[in-house]
Amino acid sequence: MTLVDLRRLAIRKQLRIRFGLSNGMECVVSEDGVARVPALKGVPEFSLEKELAGATAFVVEMAVQTGAKNAPRPKAVAMGPAELAGMAAQSAGGGVAHVEHEEE
Repeated sequence: MTLVDLRRLAIRKQLRIRFGLSNGMECVVSEDGVARVPALKGVPEFSLEKELAGATAFVVEMAVQTGAKNAPRPKAVAMGPAELAGMAAQSAGGGVAHVEHEEE
């Protein structure tokens, strides 16, 4: 699974996905598809793509709906890389197919 796959999944399913980095920080991919490392204070000395490849655990939660008062806090679910990859594969199956057109 690549970072692009993770971002697509977060957008399509409106999820917030977190995973730990080898340096002790945490990456959060939000429902808008943006990957953030909140503790990062400068230029990173790591590749987020490589860190994702080495991630062994993910925490997935539904995004909080904006504007909803007293909305229940969504429960976070721990997943392994295989479970998350399966979820991403299911999500990708519902995409729009490319249609070939004949030239006249």
